[in-house]
Amino acid sequence: MALTPLHDRVLVRPAQPEEVTKGGIILPDTAKEKPMQGEVIAVGPGKIGEDGKTVAMQVAAGDKVLYGKYSGTELNVDGEDMLIMRETDIFAVVK
Repeated sequence: MALTPLHDRVLVRPAQPEEVTKGGIILPDTAKEKPMQGEVIAVGPGKIGEDGKTVAMQVAAGDKVLYGKYSGTELNVDGEDMLIMRETDIFAVVK
């Protein structure tokens, strides 16, 4: 299924949570933290400003991004967990 976000929304594939700590300790599912970074899969055309013009998006498909812990809405696309969120929920692009 192909999804195209509307307006200023972004489709993000969250990174996988850490399975093992740097010290070698294996983490059970209950101890794993939700990832706060991921890869942008698709972006909408942009937000419509007060003047009626579309404001271009600052992120693009393929960007690695950091977002808030509880940002976005979880959804399942073709058996894969994804998040859809507003561009303003993204804090930074990782270079």
